[in-house]
Amino acid sequence: MRYRRLFIEGHYYFFTIVTYQRNPILIENIELLREAFKYAKTHFVFDIDAIVILPDHLHTIMHFENVQDYPKVLGVIKKTFSSHCDPRYYNHLLQSQSRKQQNYKPIWQKRFYEHTVRDEKDYKIRLDYLHYNPVKHRLVEKAKDWEYSSFDKFVQSGVYDKDWGDFDANIDFE
Repeated sequence: MRYRRLFIEGHYYFFTIVTYQRNPILIENIELLREAFKYAKTHFVFDIDAIVILPDHLHTIMHFENVQDYPKVLGVIKKTFSSHCDPRYYNHLLQSQSRKQQNYKPIWQKRFYEHTVRDEKDYKIRLDYLHYNPVKHRLVEKAKDWEYSSFDKFVQSGVYDKDWGDFDANIDFE
């Protein structure tokens, strides 16, 4: 079965990108990840509206000048990161023969999750999920305490109060 993606001009897209076997390498390599995003911006026109980077995955809401570009943009980000990542961060991971035959480095899962944001309510749901994610994963107790997030940008613009996400850690969004 062939995977089909939805391309609707003018919409925002919510993405989840996960490391291979949930290897927690992203924070340790945060500058490399930032450079990978910057490099993609030299080839494609897109905006990162919101983002959170956790040790083993990231969530982002993006908007593209040409919506057909988003698989290429994410591919460039993943490839750029992979080609410059120090092997000591992933050499310990075993991978399937098919991954080896295709010359994959064990850094990213092959696919990514994508969701077309339908309206303002859907946008707000994704935005809240994204910014609450470090609390959900018990990395911090408050959303404002996670530094690898666009949360402060949304506090400054008035979308969130600075204490938003200061909830009991037992809350589960799923």
